[in-house]
Amino acid sequence: MSRPTTPAQAWTALREGNERFVRGEMAHPAQGIDRRAELSAAQAPYAVIFGCSDSRVAAEIIFDQGLGDVFVVRTAGHVLDTTVIGSIEYGVDVLGASLVVVLGHDSCGAVAAATTALTTGVVPDGFVRAIVDRVIPSIVTLTGAAQGPGIASVSAAELGHEHVRHTVTMLQGYSRSLADAVAEGRCAIVGVEYALAEGDVQLTKAIGDLGEGTPEVP
Repeated sequence: MSRPTTPAQAWTALREGNERFVRGEMAHPAQGIDRRAELSAAQAPYAVIFGCSDSRVAAEIIFDQGLGDVFVVRTAGHVLDTTVIGSIEYGVDVLGASLVVVLGHDSCGAVAAATTALTTGVVPDGFVRAIVDRVIPSIVTLTGAAQGPGIASVSAAELGHEHVRHTVTMLQGYSRSLADAVAEGRCAIVGVEYALAEGDVQLTKAIGDLGEGTPEVP
């Protein structure tokens, strides 16, 4: 398969890879000795995948990709900081990736911990609290309240959905480099949610042109 060079081509390649994964018909592309040798001098991934560190959500596996295909950045709860944004910018501006994917999933522990912090005031110890602090703004936006029982009426699925969408928006807003790449048509930023049991991904937010036939998402 030739390397995708547009956001639409990149999204199609990832979507088709996930469909193979769901069917249990993985191609395991670009994982042989020749490919390993080819990549020893340089890399040119076509997509950046920024996902949660959850052990059940390995990006290369669920999208059925090989060595050198995707540039992966992972943090618990896919929370952003300056080094994460810098890593994503590197994937786009230096390595030439044409798609940035924010990969969330159901039953996310970071989202659950942030919800607990808002509803009960109980926060984790140590630096784990920093993860929770970075998730809270996403779910506060959804409820419209910084604390109190209002958030208890919102489902975990809705909270996770909003966290993915908010992360996509923050990436475009915080990074001038990524915003310019999207405006110039060189890149698109999408948010997807992975279902742990079913194995499929659903597009929940898109900024940029993904081509014809892509469902409209706000």
